[in-house]
Amino acid sequence: MKKRKKYAAASVVLALGLLAPAVLPTAAGAEDRDVVKLRILETTDVHMNLVNYDYFKDSPTNEFGLSKTARLIEQARAEQPNTLLFDNGDLIQGTPLGDYVAKVKPLQDGEVHPAVKLLHLLKYDAATVGNHEFNYGLDFLNEVYDDAKLPIVNANVYRDDHDQKPDNDVNYFTPYQILAKEVVDEDGEKHTLKIGVIGFVPPQIMDWDKANLQGKVIAKDIVQSAQKYIPKMKAEGADLIVVLSHSGIETGGNSPNMENASYYLTQIPGVDAVLAGHQHKKFPALPGTTPDFPDGNGINNETGTINGVPVTMPGSWGDTLGVIDLTVEQIDGKWKVTQAKAQLRPVYDKATKTPLVDSDLDVEQAIQAEHEATIQYVRSPVGKTTSPINSYFALIKDDPSVQIVTNAQKWYVEKMLKGTKYEGLPVLSAGAPFKAGGRGGASYYTDIPAGEIAIKNVADLYLYPNTVYALKITGAELKEWLEWSAGQFNQIDPNKTDVQPLVNNDFPTYNFDIIDGVTYEIDVTEPAKYDKNQNVINPNANRIKNLKFEGKPVTPNMEFIVATNNYRATTNRIINPGGKNTILAAPDENRQVIIDYIRENGTINPSADGNWRFAPVKGKAPVTVTFESSPEAQKYLPQDGSIRYVTALPSGFAQYEFALPLWKEEKPNPPKQPEKPTTPPGQVKKVYWDGVELKKGQIGRLTVQKPINLWKRTKDGRLVFVRILQPGEVYRVYGYDARFGGQYAVGGGYYVTDIDTHIRYETPSKEKLKQANGW
Repeated sequence: MKKRKKYAAASVVLALGLLAPAVLPTAAGAEDRDVVKLRILETTDVHMNLVNYDYFKDSPTNEFGLSKTARLIEQARAEQPNTLLFDNGDLIQGTPLGDYVAKVKPLQDGEVHPAVKLLHLLKYDAATVGNHEFNYGLDFLNEVYDDAKLPIVNANVYRDDHDQKPDNDVNYFTPYQILAKEVVDEDGEKHTLKIGVIGFVPPQIMDWDKANLQGKVIAKDIVQSAQKYIPKMKAEGADLIVVLSHSGIETGGNSPNMENASYYLTQIPGVDAVLAGHQHKKFPALPGTTPDFPDGNGINNETGTINGVPVTMPGSWGDTLGVIDLTVEQIDGKWKVTQAKAQLRPVYDKATKTPLVDSDLDVEQAIQAEHEATIQYVRSPVGKTTSPINSYFALIKDDPSVQIVTNAQKWYVEKMLKGTKYEGLPVLSAGAPFKAGGRGGASYYTDIPAGEIAIKNVADLYLYPNTVYALKITGAELKEWLEWSAGQFNQIDPNKTDVQPLVNNDFPTYNFDIIDGVTYEIDVTEPAKYDKNQNVINPNANRIKNLKFEGKPVTPNMEFIVATNNYRATTNRIINPGGKNTILAAPDENRQVIIDYIRENGTINPSADGNWRFAPVKGKAPVTVTFESSPEAQKYLPQDGSIRYVTALPSGFAQYEFALPLWKEEKPNPPKQPEKPTTPPGQVKKVYWDGVELKKGQIGRLTVQKPINLWKRTKDGRLVFVRILQPGEVYRVYGYDARFGGQYAVGGGYYVTDIDTHIRYETPSKEKLKQANGW
């Protein structure tokens, strides 16, 4: 008889010294337990980063890519043969490679999507869908996964049968699958474990992809769906249940249809492991890093458990592999988890900037054709830029990477509204800095050098396959929109002398909308009115100051058209509840609009127009604040020293600081003495204003305060960049045009944009205007 490693109850009793005769007979007769070591691996939020290549920078990278994660998978399997591998969604969208196979050379019937090729190559056991799987529409999603040779599970998306009877709803996907997994126990004996796997996605897909999903599917609450199906899985013989939860971790209370519900899935009886995602964060924390989800409320980063259940959330883009190790014992004829530990394994050491694994050549070769075709596609030129475009300081000042987007959207919407009843209304444009560090890391910034702009650069400016929308809103709604957006910043205490962090890292940068066409200030000494989920948290807060249109205060009843995208239009319940303000749902993607805009103009100048800034702080001394950006931002530091580099950080970011503007009470200048007439008798009378002749037709003058563009108007109404005006230059003004954000005519077809932070505009007295113009 071979020596057994199974745990016997008798040995436990003896080890404890419990020699009572009443106990020994029962213990000695207890059955030995079969013990299986089982490993579960997770990838999530790969976002078509299938190889270690950054298509936006057009260069290889050591920091991410599924071809890198593949080597970690190989190593983990070598350590433990009893291994299952799952993907947790957001796989098919996110890079130009995803766009190429969806839009440029669309996947045909019978062709296998490159992501599915790798699911097969790496022998994934099952996968689920994330919210971004729906970005290209259901037809494309179906075409992607109809070739999959593995289960694609989801239990909370249903076909919309329009009968308003939830009890008879039919799942759109296979809700769950029970896998028969052959394993080898600690004594070398084989067993078959029945592993139930089930998937979930945030119900918010119905808002985020409304155009693709409305009337076709419905999405239900994650936790309620789990409570419905997990008992069924147990009844059908599942020994263990693994939840693929494309949902984040929040502990503020289980609310209906919550987006980030993974925490509450760990509280459902029968759940043995939860594979989380969606937030692009990490759990458990990597050694030596600050936890994204601190210990407490049942969260334990050391064991990688939440409420005793092992959980992994392995970042994004294939930068990390989730590993759960379970000890499973057969007790009273049933398999039970007796020990569990979760960990993450990264492909790259950010602290030492060292790659931890090589790229898997088999993975690279499997999708080589699609990869190379994508590289050729993204290198296609569309135009030129006279200046660099970057997003390093996008959260602290008006930014060129957003300005290009808003300019293009405005240009497109104005064309679309010609001949409609909305043609006379002013068109504003909303854009957000998509790549501004945050959860994307210290390299997650746009940085386009001056010169040629290619499709890869446009994809870098606009990451998502959104389509253009236009909303008709009031001045009151506009202000509330900006109040929500201003939640990007922490509240600053003007009386503190210590340096204070400015940016609220819990507020996603893609929700920090800058609205061009109006000017405004953000008072960060006030609390935020809304939280990131658009809930009112400080009803009386008033961060948005001096909101103006064409130099005049915006009133609550003013009407505007705002160019935006389908995501914002369908998710912003503050300004567009139920879609009530949507007047245009265009079929064209925002990215294509940017490409068309650049192509039509040929050469663009990306300088931001400075339409927003931080409100001056009332205090005796300047208030210094800090923010994080890439170390690469140092090459773009303003020459005036207003932003200062402080230090490098262990996270890979660098810390910068600047002083908020200090409020100063301006006293009116004393009246000047009347000018004496100097025109000799018989000559044309000249009129002087502050010692300079006032020309006929002149209505005022502008003085340049900060560098600003000089534009030339073409015959067809386009703007052509001429040069940058410098502080101190003074120009006569002959008129005002409300287009292009409001512009002053300075003669000869030249114009300067009305930005009160960059220029000072003054007008002479009515009497002098009358004398100069012969009124």
